[in-house]
Amino acid sequence: MKNQVRELRTAREWSQAELAERLAVSRQTINAIETEKYDPSLPLALKIAKLFKLPVEEIFGG
Repeated sequence: MKNQVRELRTAREWSQAELAERLAVSRQTINAIETEKYDPSLPLALKIAKLFKLPVEEIFGG
């Protein structure tokens, strides 16, 4: 699934490890989401949206 996670993370100058810690997931999970090898569960997608203060559709869409 196309997503904006990498762009949002780098705009805040967070490493993958920092984002993973904020979301209570592994760095590998963040990498897999960013490279579109893994689609996050709905609860994780909602946590990501809440963290970035954006609608889920704006992060995961297209």
